Amino acid sequence: MLRSKSLSSKIADAVLIIILVTIAITCILPLWYTLSLSLSSKTAAAAGAVALWPVEFNFNSYQQLLQDSQFFKSFWISIQRVVLGAGLNFIIVPLMAYPLSKTVKDFKGRNVLMWTLIFTMLFNGGLIPLYLTVKAYGLMNSIWALVLVGGAQTIVFNIILAINFFRNLPSSLEEAALVDGAGPWYILTKVYIPLSIPVLATVSLFSIVYHWNEFLYGLIFMTREEFYPLQTYIQQLVVSVDPSTMTEDQYKRLSELSNRTLDAAKIFIAMIPVLVVYPFLQRYFIHGITLGSVKE
Repeated sequence: MLRSKSLSSKIADAVLIIILVTIAITCILPLWYTLSLSLSSKTAAAAGAVALWPVEFNFNSYQQLLQDSQFFKSFWISIQRVVLGAGLNFIIVPLMAYPLSKTVKDFKGRNVLMWTLIFTMLFNGGLIPLYLTVKAYGLMNSIWALVLVGGAQTIVFNIILAINFFRNLPSSLEEAALVDGAGPWYILTKVYIPLSIPVLATVSLFSIVYHWNEFLYGLIFMTREEFYPLQTYIQQLVVSVDPSTMTEDQYKRLSELSNRTLDAAKIFIAMIPVLVVYPFLQRYFIHGITLGSVKE
């Protein structure tokens, strides 16, 4: 028979619920305020009159962004960058983390390779040598400059996370596979990777967020606007039009547009893909799929 909770347990649960709700509100309110600001008028934004609801509701900021074909080109470039970057991350991380999770007895070159990775994480040659290297390899104005250089910034950290996860997996799993005649490739692909979906989902999310939000390399390695990823494009976006070619409606809409509302629209649109992807990966963070996989 289940016992009813004591008063102290109920109070503790209530306190935890209040804390979690408070944290959720502090996360949601900035997003809601950004949306409200982007849907408000220029005068309301300049006067600081926008709080939780749009003031003088309008879509002028979004119309200014979405009527530009370059916005969609940059959006597509960012999608390609995220898919390629996260895909390479998903492949490279387990391939490097698996051997590095072994002891020196099993992999004699482990310490040398591990310290080499840590060295690259702590030190770098600087921006100018990086630019010259990318240029020498002919990667300027190429999606691979964003994928490879950007991915190198986070790959070591992701590998270290995966190494620690692999080390915590029950050794009996690999021993049982070895007894059955399995080789390293079979053990990695059939045992370790299926059990490592939580950590691989985590590092993939880190990679997706990084590639989507990073804008500096777009400025450095892309010499023409048509090759800009989305974050670089909206970071450079300004309201620049020729009044002589504008219709009366366009001129009226521009007069109601401010940098604050336009910036809010940029931020909100840039957040949407991450907000859509995150719930699908979130479920892997809370499942311990190795629980009960081995009976000691």
